[in-house]
Amino acid sequence: MSSQIAGVLQLTVLIAALGLAYRPLGDYMAKVYSSEKHYTPEKWIYKAIGANPAAEMRWPAYLRAVLAFSAVSVLFLYLMQRVQGSLPGSLGFSSIDPDQAFNTAASFVANTNWQSYYGEQAMGHVVQTGGLAVQNFVSAAVGMAVAVALVRGFARSRSGELGNFWADLVRGTVRILLPISVIGALVLVACGAIQNFSGIHQVGQFMGGTQEWNGGAVASQEAIKELGTNGGGYFNANSAHPFENPNPLSNLFEIFLILLIPFALTRTFGRMVGSLKQGYAILGTMAVIWVGFVALMMWTEFAHRGPAFEIAGGAMEGKETRFGIAGSSLFAVSTTLTSTGAVNSFHSSYTGFGGGITMLGMQLGEIAPGGVGSGLYGMLIMAIIAVFIAGLMVGRTPEYLGRKIGTRQIKFAACYILVTPALVLGFTAVAMALPTPADSMTNTGAHGFSEILYAYTSGANNNGSAFAGLNADTQWFNTTIGIAMLLGRFLPMVFVLALAGSLAEQKPVPETAGTLRTDKPLYVGLLVGTILIITGLTYFPALALGPLAEGLAS
Repeated sequence: MSSQIAGVLQLTVLIAALGLAYRPLGDYMAKVYSSEKHYTPEKWIYKAIGANPAAEMRWPAYLRAVLAFSAVSVLFLYLMQRVQGSLPGSLGFSSIDPDQAFNTAASFVANTNWQSYYGEQAMGHVVQTGGLAVQNFVSAAVGMAVAVALVRGFARSRSGELGNFWADLVRGTVRILLPISVIGALVLVACGAIQNFSGIHQVGQFMGGTQEWNGGAVASQEAIKELGTNGGGYFNANSAHPFENPNPLSNLFEIFLILLIPFALTRTFGRMVGSLKQGYAILGTMAVIWVGFVALMMWTEFAHRGPAFEIAGGAMEGKETRFGIAGSSLFAVSTTLTSTGAVNSFHSSYTGFGGGITMLGMQLGEIAPGGVGSGLYGMLIMAIIAVFIAGLMVGRTPEYLGRKIGTRQIKFAACYILVTPALVLGFTAVAMALPTPADSMTNTGAHGFSEILYAYTSGANNNGSAFAGLNADTQWFNTTIGIAMLLGRFLPMVFVLALAGSLAEQKPVPETAGTLRTDKPLYVGLLVGTILIITGLTYFPALALGPLAEGLAS
């Protein structure tokens, strides 16, 4: 069997598995976020934090709760790293330096999981499990909560109320993320991933010295790392490490976990707004972009010129032989079109165009299908922009799901789509202009520029994957990427929740003969075009200086 056919078979199996899980999981999540029942463990949590889960919140209160919880989380994780040397189970590792502790705390709370450290050489069991893994759960639940709040904005009228953040946070964690992660961890253990709390072991001689490995609760962290579209690996090699991702079966299962909730949330959206067709339209838009990117990546990486590529069957540099080009390409596209950031290969070693595809996937805004929650609300923002453009073309006030899209709503949507490009391009320009950041680049020219562009694209879009080759463990990059991650995560949430509040205050308008049908293939095409054009106009000059220039020169 050729590698290309194997890649098609993997893609087919993955789509079939996602299709089987789509309806039951989407409906289940809709029930979770619509239920008025609170389970006993949930009541204990509400009592411990002093929250009333039945109290409805308007968007300012909901936003304050999101920001307050996230601020406390950053502080808690920062302090845990700073005192690691005094904690039990630290494996003898010292406390983390202030700039790196800030970067890591911001990273995991912002659901980015950018790592400028070697996990197996820096973090002990307590920080890995009690700090980083906990944030993998709750940061994902925060994103889902904000998405559900926006959906309620479309579903409710004349109230301005968006639900209760604390109830959404706890339910998302306890009823959705936790049970699926337990099952996922068991599957990964069965595939060969490790799960223990052992110390550091000497495993043999290597290049005249000793080789050591430490164990850890890897399978459980790997499951929520992928399911919550987090991406932070227990080991520096991330999902290329055999302890995290042992074989092709575990590789395909991890991709399944990455895409599971983001795709299924479109069903949840359709169920909660009372129109499954609207959910299918959003699903179709996400699927078209994702499949298109997968096909383009596989074509780029399988295309070979010269005897070395012909012998290897394609661009195998930086890829694990147990995954091959197909498994690596499928993983790379899935992780960069979501906010996961996990990697099973070095994106820096991809072809020039292949590296550009990974960057463009993040620059789309992580919406195809995007991160858990963030993908859905990002796509809904683009849906509003698309109906606004359609309204301009026919001279009619745009409407979406029975809501008029006026000046106020468009201002919120425009601010949302401008935040991330401003962060990415601004920080990249400053880093390239200063002498010190450029010293961290392994390469010069177009590829060196791509290393820095990728780093800020990954941080500001809350992806977390690394291009490799860039030494990001410096005060400059730890600080600036940390700031980019926090602003890139929480500034857009301000506009999302403000938009949700403005929609929930409206009275629904009846559908007429002139209303744009947003559940038809024509609208899906309009939405796909809007996403690609807006992104292309924003990032094309920067991409032309980096991956496009490198690809055309090769």
